[in-house]
Amino acid sequence: MSQAEGVNVQRRRVLIASTAAIGAAGVAAVATPFVRSWYPSAKAEAAGAAVTQDISSIEAGQMIVVKYRGKPIFVVKRTEDMLSTLESVKPLLSDPNSEASLQPEYCQNPERSLTPEVLVVEGVCTHLGCAPNYRPDVGATDLGGNDWYGGFFCPCHGSKYDLAGRVYSGVPAPLNLPVPEYSMDGTILTVGEA
Repeated sequence: MSQAEGVNVQRRRVLIASTAAIGAAGVAAVATPFVRSWYPSAKAEAAGAAVTQDISSIEAGQMIVVKYRGKPIFVVKRTEDMLSTLESVKPLLSDPNSEASLQPEYCQNPERSLTPEVLVVEGVCTHLGCAPNYRPDVGATDLGGNDWYGGFFCPCHGSKYDLAGRVYSGVPAPLNLPVPEYSMDGTILTVGEA
């Protein structure tokens, strides 16, 4: 009779250990979605809060990228020479006055910005959403030679934008680069609130 009891005790230990392991796995399986429900949704994360950036260290002619709502925001500190080309390029543009494009009312001007020397645009091509390259070099032969005054070039399908984010005529992109809501307080740029 003692042998039979020894076998039953061993079986009980195995069954108890198995039941405990399965129970722990079940608790983890139930707890994981519950804990994840506390995290903000993807929609809430995408809405995002305003982003601030000190732009005092940006050199004239340089561009930096700030991320806002999952999109790159191009910030360019334009030089006087860059600003002087904005009028010259107008005949080559599809929407030179930005009438069909997205920008706040306070940016409906030839520079498409609050202050002429600082350009703030979404770095997403309005054709299929690729990221255009910053090409400030005037007269680049691969971009039109004498008709290129600097700007942005989308390598995916060849769309071109000037140094105000306005789209050239005859390229796949239909609209100018969007200008997000933003504000400036000295050298502090805040993207996401006016």
